Amino acid sequence: MRHPDPSLLLPSARPRLIGVVNITADSFSDGGRFLDAEDAVAHARRLRAEGADVIELGPAASHPDSQPVSADEEIRRLAGVIDELVADGIPVSVDSFRPETQRFAVARGADYLNDIQGFPDPGRYRELAGMSCRLVVMHSVQRTGPATKVLTDAETVWTGIERFFCKRLTALQAAGVNPERLVIDPGLGYFLGRTPEPSVMALSRLRTLKSRFGLPVLVSPSRKSFLRALTGRDLERIGPATLAAELYAARQGVDFIRTHDVAAISDALTVFKGLDEHNAGPR
Repeated sequence: MRHPDPSLLLPSARPRLIGVVNITADSFSDGGRFLDAEDAVAHARRLRAEGADVIELGPAASHPDSQPVSADEEIRRLAGVIDELVADGIPVSVDSFRPETQRFAVARGADYLNDIQGFPDPGRYRELAGMSCRLVVMHSVQRTGPATKVLTDAETVWTGIERFFCKRLTALQAAGVNPERLVIDPGLGYFLGRTPEPSVMALSRLRTLKSRFGLPVLVSPSRKSFLRALTGRDLERIGPATLAAELYAARQGVDFIRTHDVAAISDALTVFKGLDEHNAGPR
């Protein structure tokens, strides 16, 4: 029997796929396409049919050139979409750092809150502890607000990632947040800096991150700036680079992949699984 190199195989547990639906006017990837509630619901159902385990609704963009959106406007954008998806039995994540929006999302049945600021206010931790949804704690070099185009050093960023999670996770759990509800995201693209190197390092050390903190890890390389910088491709042609980064993350044992193109990564994981099972058999 031939035994393939374990480092070349995908983990036995397939990562959960989070399909992105941006309910925004200025998303870098699909700005304005799904701002209408009916269009957003239809797209969410399409992603679900293509293999998404979770649908993430983003009521505000967070790229460096995005415009601020009030909590009231975020809630207005979500209101016409989240109820439809929850009624369909579709697990929903809401991507917002605004407390009012997060409270609204949980009250309407969201299963996940994804906070690009990593839930920075200790005064809210008791409130978060009383919720039942899972919390995606994301790291960024900005710490607050949307991404910015700052020059960073890869090793310094990695040290900052470890320090951030040590401090933030300790504080959340000390306030009563069950660790089984926590998911960590190191951030990628402009959330780590304007050059590709910090993002490449973060992806290469996903196993280390997972082992260090013993929690599920989420990544979102989909269409990110570092892939465009590495390949020289624009958004219209960044699909293959996105898929390569997502498959690499899956091989590193990541638990969640947040993506715009669910069908591509879902099909790729299915093919990889079939090939791995074939290679593990007798020859």
